[in-house]
Amino acid sequence: MNISGNPYLHLVRAPAALTVLGDTAAGAAGGLRGRRLLLPLSSVALYWSGMALNDWADRELDAVERPERPIPSGRISAGRALAVACGLSAAGLALAAAGGGRQALGTACALTAALWSYDTVLKDTPVGPVAMAACRGLDVLLGAPPGRRGAALPAAGALFAHTLGVTALSRGEVHGTTPAVARAVLAGTAATAVAAGAASRRGLVGAIGYAAFVGRAQLKAVRDNGARTVRSATAAGIHGMVPLQAALTARGSVRAALAVAAALPLARRFGRKVGPT
Repeated sequence: MNISGNPYLHLVRAPAALTVLGDTAAGAAGGLRGRRLLLPLSSVALYWSGMALNDWADRELDAVERPERPIPSGRISAGRALAVACGLSAAGLALAAAGGGRQALGTACALTAALWSYDTVLKDTPVGPVAMAACRGLDVLLGAPPGRRGAALPAAGALFAHTLGVTALSRGEVHGTTPAVARAVLAGTAATAVAAGAASRRGLVGAIGYAAFVGRAQLKAVRDNGARTVRSATAAGIHGMVPLQAALTARGSVRAALAVAAALPLARRFGRKVGPT
């Protein structure tokens, strides 16, 4: 399948959406059935919306640092990118309402507001990584069982912590990072893996896989703080959300966890053609 030539697939980082399908499964502990199966599709639409909006907001900076991206390269106009972001946000909200009713719609509205705030205002501020992590936590809560958001909080906390580290590290994708940041992110990954493994014996394998997959790349960033290594570690962190989601989903359903884990090889394969960052 040739997906590398379509500028819209690059605009929304299309294959990276495979790493968000498991958010709602983790929040529901595998309990997604019937119309609630629309909730992962809501996550995908909102994720793609955030990616398109990110490129619209960063179009002037990208013209200097990443001129190959769709907007600065002239393959997609800024106005069209913004329209794509708006349309996908609307689709995400509609899917949330159809799949989870009032509770899911409320969470999706909060998530949409957080995404737009991050991309347009908060990204380059000191609270930027926290804001991005909050988006991921809210996406997990989107899958919470009706009337039981509290049951999804541990999973949301784990994805929040992981995303906080990945986002902090990603700030060094162009100019490199510092040893202190790289070490802190690696320590956070280790703590998240321990927490995920402790939540359920059935999730232990996934937690170990997560720690190995993400930790190995982040350890390289500790040893080499250059931009190229940081980009690789960031990509591993994005893909590493899948085994973490699987570990958290396994506490409710091993079958659902295996389905979540199946997204990883696809995300890595297509990520070579359309980068996740």
